[in-house]
Amino acid sequence: MTDDVRITQEQVNGAAVVTVEGEIDVASAPELRTNLHELCTEDASTVAVDLRAVTFLDSSALGVLVGALRRCRENHTEFRLIINSPRLLKIFEITGLTSVFDISETV
Repeated sequence: MTDDVRITQEQVNGAAVVTVEGEIDVASAPELRTNLHELCTEDASTVAVDLRAVTFLDSSALGVLVGALRRCRENHTEFRLIINSPRLLKIFEITGLTSVFDISETV
């Protein structure tokens, strides 16, 4: 896979929303980790990661998301994932992560 990923951030209704587009793999996961680490250690009440435009993710991406969830919980910050792709949702179901993450289809 390539490091063809675009990560943007905005505030929506008081939540920090990180939108990811493209592929999250071993090459691009560190960039996402850096973005999420900063947000999860700030005073945001909610961090949401919008994965609706993600075309591929691997185990390194899942590790980044689990790490961000842990960091946010330590700081009493709500952490959510936005997923509307049945293919991506299946990955979270197979790994048992649907019971760990708060997942919705819209921001």
